[in-house]
Amino acid sequence: QTREQETPPDFFYFSDYERHNAEIAAFHLDRILDFRRVPPVAGRLVNMTREIRDVTRDKKLWRTFFISPAIFHLFNKVSQSFIIKLGNTGQYSSIPNTDFLFSRWEVDPDYCEEVKQTPPYDRGTRILDIMDMTIFDFLMGNMDRHHYETFEKFGNETFIIHLDNGRGFGKYSHDELSILVPLNQCCRYASHECCDTGAKEEYKLSDLMEESLMKDKIAPILYKLHLEAMDRRLRIVLKAVSDCIEKDGYSNVVENDFTADMNTIMTKR
Repeated sequence: QTREQETPPDFFYFSDYERHNAEIAAFHLDRILDFRRVPPVAGRLVNMTREIRDVTRDKKLWRTFFISPAIFHLFNKVSQSFIIKLGNTGQYSSIPNTDFLFSRWEVDPDYCEEVKQTPPYDRGTRILDIMDMTIFDFLMGNMDRHHYETFEKFGNETFIIHLDNGRGFGKYSHDELSILVPLNQCCRYASHECCDTGAKEEYKLSDLMEESLMKDKIAPILYKLHLEAMDRRLRIVLKAVSDCIEKDGYSNVVENDFTADMNTIMTKR
């Protein structure tokens, strides 16, 4: 698909196109929002296919590769989970799929109350992680989030990973408000300075994204109207948070997730 081509109106999200540029743009957006949960592999997959094909012992995965006449190594299809290397430790961790039934958000207005009482969402920051992912998907227009992933090795003592973003950035002329239902229901928000700053005219999210994407080797990554759509959607997110604060009070909605000192900026979680 060309970068300016929108998803046809008669497509369901599960039959939408997979876009390589959406994966790359998601990597940049994730860094700008300071989530840092999209592994670099998602944005560099094409460059790594030769290495992956050479080292894998999985015959099913090996058969999904296609070598073009120009000796480009490409995925033909991928029907299983992926592995990523943890730094230089030589350890590999599989990323399991954990069911998270977003469909219930749309039919049960009290679903979040049930979620908040169910492990692992009843403690720690996992519910805030879900809100982060909700905002992330809404900014991209990604409806294809049927589950989330974590590092299996660390159990519940880990953040979630924003994998599989290829169906994001499909429409710039439509904001899919159903993606924001978890935020509207739970009314929990981790105060990320980047989100608040990105809504200001002098630091627009679209400008930050455009500057970051221009450094990519296959720039331009996104059509300009996709960038403008993110500014519009960010205003919708902050309006939803504002409505929650008005209803439940600031201290019950916003958790200060940003702590700065003289030398470093660190995240509490």
